[in-house]
Amino acid sequence: MSFGTVLALSAALHLYIGARLVPVLPAIAGVPLALVLLASAVLVPAGLLARRLLRPPAADRVTWIGMLCMGWFSTLLVLTVLRDLLLLAGAAFGPWPPALVEDSAIAAAALSFALTAIGFFNARRTARVNTVRIALPDLPAALAGFRIVQISDIHVGPTIKQDYLQAIVDRVNALQPDVVAVTGDLVDGSVAELAPHVAPLGQLRARHGVFFVTGNHEYYSGVHGWVLELQRLGLRVLHNEHVVLQHGDARLVLAGVPDYSGHHFDPAHRSDPAQALAGAPAGVPRVLLAHQPRTAAAAAEAGFDLQLSGHTHGGQFFPWSFFVPLQQPFTAGLHKLGRLQIYVSRGTGYWGPPKRLGAPSEIAELFLSPEG
Repeated sequence: MSFGTVLALSAALHLYIGARLVPVLPAIAGVPLALVLLASAVLVPAGLLARRLLRPPAADRVTWIGMLCMGWFSTLLVLTVLRDLLLLAGAAFGPWPPALVEDSAIAAAALSFALTAIGFFNARRTARVNTVRIALPDLPAALAGFRIVQISDIHVGPTIKQDYLQAIVDRVNALQPDVVAVTGDLVDGSVAELAPHVAPLGQLRARHGVFFVTGNHEYYSGVHGWVLELQRLGLRVLHNEHVVLQHGDARLVLAGVPDYSGHHFDPAHRSDPAQALAGAPAGVPRVLLAHQPRTAAAAAEAGFDLQLSGHTHGGQFFPWSFFVPLQQPFTAGLHKLGRLQIYVSRGTGYWGPPKRLGAPSEIAELFLSPEG
């Protein structure tokens, strides 16, 4: 999509908001809102396209401002549409009092700023630990309490840098996990640009190691370079393969596949849960790392017991939360597909606008336990 098209679409939507709200507001509120909308109409597309047109650090600064505007604009657009629908419904019973029309416009504008501020705080704080017990049938006693800590969808890039990731790493290490699983969408940018900001991942520690599978954003960012960089940092990248972990007198199969869409970028990166399990011992619990929840059907057919995924961000904030179920079978939390259980992380960072509402980021601490 060209810059001109993005700019025109942004202008049209901002104009709609301005036309519906500004004329009914008192000047003390209407004039500032009109100026903010005018700036946002330019800054939103500029933030989306900054990395094509500028180099860091200028590109990052423009992206920061543009993404903040996008988060605010998205919420104000939804509130404006909802206000119009309410006004339309109410018109069937007679004209709305002018004071109520004005108050509803003030409420939409004020609420958009308040929700954006709350969402910003939620997105920028270090993700909290979400502890989940997952009961697996026939789990050996030695694996009861086996702890997998999952982080996902951090999106190191224009607005998420080294300090943000370092805080996540410190919190994960404090949990003293048996395994750390990084389920994709780690980066939004090249190795040359982001290697120093991803370096804290090399400090991750777990009894049986740190494992990584690619997400779709790795393919936008130079996947082959990132695989080499993560291996250099000490992460084990699982590419349609598995490892057998010896834990006391029991074993656990941990497998990983490339992103569901990986083959569109490299034919050798087709996600194949069956291949990932080839040669695995029978009668051993089988856990799959797969970035997108829609890998679940193939994982169930291959015979996995548990799949750990991300990708959805739990919707991150409305209206985007409305669209996630249109693409993915599961949005967040623990689900079942036949014998297979699927845990979908809401993500440990965020993508795009630094904003989370109703979908808090998480570091998932997953305890395996016997069924029953």
